[in-house]
Amino acid sequence: MGEQSSRQGYGRQGIAVCQPGCVIELHRDGDLLLLDLGEGDHRFNPDTIARIEHLLDEVEGSPEPRALVTVATGKIWHNGLDLDWLGAHPDQMGEFLGSVQRLLARLLVLPVPTVAAVQGHAFAAGAMFALAHDTRLMRADRGFFCLPEIDIKIPFTPGMAALIQARLTPAVAHEAMTTGRRYGGEDAAALGIAGGAFGEDEIGPAALELARSRAGKDAATLGAIKKVADGATYAALTG
Repeated sequence: MGEQSSRQGYGRQGIAVCQPGCVIELHRDGDLLLLDLGEGDHRFNPDTIARIEHLLDEVEGSPEPRALVTVATGKIWHNGLDLDWLGAHPDQMGEFLGSVQRLLARLLVLPVPTVAAVQGHAFAAGAMFALAHDTRLMRADRGFFCLPEIDIKIPFTPGMAALIQARLTPAVAHEAMTTGRRYGGEDAAALGIAGGAFGEDEIGPAALELARSRAGKDAATLGAIKKVADGATYAALTG
């Protein structure tokens, strides 16, 4: 609970310790809770989903004021489903996709302001993970947002489609879903996918500043508003 971390120079106070082999950590820096995906090819599998769910329990149990920023290091912010795991466990696809959708739904209505600091690639379910945050900021030169399902022949579930269509304009959602276009940070900001595009040394501080400005929002009120505003999407993801 008191482990120190200095990833990306944020100088954060650890509040949850990873088990051996796990790189996903949660840190507290004043009013901010920092969900650190670590460095590498971040993907959803049962272990990583369980880890993030556990850390979101920590977030919800933390005292106010608070806001959550999700960060990573290196080329990848989040790369979506662990297709190697899925290929080895095809009989568990339905249960697995349900667990991914429940995680997205939980984050969508989390009673905490949330910001995704997308310094690298956010692809497929990783892009949806970013969309489940209240706001996305992207690195201008190395941040990329892509929904490649059309090219990897994996149709969207109704819940995932609902999330994408709720967060993006109809034209952008249609293009992103049917063409697999890879949007750079500047284009993503211009099209409303992201709230802004920043340089390498700017994205971290910008995300922290934005989250800190929202940390004082009352949790009960925020949670109630999110459940009303995003209720249809939540139901589609959990139904």
